Amino acid sequence: MNRKIEEVLSESIKPDRVSCFRVGDGVRVHVLVKEGEKERIQVFAGIVIARKGAGSTETFTVRRISFGIGVEKIFPIHSPLVEKIEVERHSVPMRAKLYYMRGRVGKKAMKVKEKKVG
Repeated sequence: MNRKIEEVLSESIKPDRVSCFRVGDGVRVHVLVKEGEKERIQVFAGIVIARKGAGSTETFTVRRISFGIGVEKIFPIHSPLVEKIEVERHSVPMRAKLYYMRGRVGKKAMKVKEKKVG
C-alpha cells in the first residue's frame, strides 16, 4: 500500500524546483490565477523566509512589503498552479528560518543578515 502512495505522489513532483532556491533568496513566483473562466499569470516577488515539509507536500513562504505592510504567502513547491520560480538573487543566511524579518520595517525589511564567506 505504501509503495502505491509513493508512486502516485512521485508523479506530481517537479524535480527541477527542489534545489533551485534556498531560504534567504529573492524570488519571483509565477502563479496561475483563475477568475471565472479566465486564467492569467500573477507574479509574487519577495524573500523566501521558510521551507517546510518534504516530497510532494513541501512548501515555502515568501514575504514582501506591499504599500508599507508585510505580506506573506505560502506556496506548495510542486503545485500545478505554480508555473515557475525565478531566483532574482542568492544569499547565504545565518539561519534556516528567517522569521526575524517579520519585525523589520523600511529598507531593513528586505535585507537578509548573511554569513561572511571567505
